[in-house]
Amino acid sequence: MVSLLKNTLTITSYFILLSSFSHLSHGVFSEELFETISMKRMEKTTHLRFFFHDVHSGKTPSAIKIAGTPDSGLFGDTYMMDNMLTEGQEAASRVVGKAQGLYAFAARKEPALLMVVNFEFTQGDYNGSSISVLGRNPVMVDVREMPIVGGSGQFRYANGYVLVHTVWFDPKTTDAIVEYNVYVKHY
Repeated sequence: MVSLLKNTLTITSYFILLSSFSHLSHGVFSEELFETISMKRMEKTTHLRFFFHDVHSGKTPSAIKIAGTPDSGLFGDTYMMDNMLTEGQEAASRVVGKAQGLYAFAARKEPALLMVVNFEFTQGDYNGSSISVLGRNPVMVDVREMPIVGGSGQFRYANGYVLVHTVWFDPKTTDAIVEYNVYVKHY
């Protein structure tokens, strides 16, 4: 009887042990991670202000057309960008980062853009961090608002919004300077 009980306990222990390690050999699609935090993290809001230089003209444009048809008007025209971000409105002012992404004319009856852009910061306290924006930009409205959908580095888990205002536009070249006021919540 003792032998039978001992064998039953051994087999039961084996199956319990086997089931606890079975996920290691089969992979895990998702798992919950629990962090023990000794201090409460405080969410803060940071205001950033910079200027976005969208250059279509010259020998080294920072935005180029990658899709669209000549007979569609602007609708469907899509541009890839690697635009400079500066502290001041002038192109010669201090560069603080770059705007990389794309924008497309997404409305048939008005010049409204779908913006997908990452603001990568290369100077100051936020060097190496980025903010991601995805939203509608109706360019004829004086001040437009778009949501912040994420970030990296010091802006990990970021959310918030950007207010956008065009300060200069050349209709011949379509070059533009756009002011961004960014209100980003992060830890």
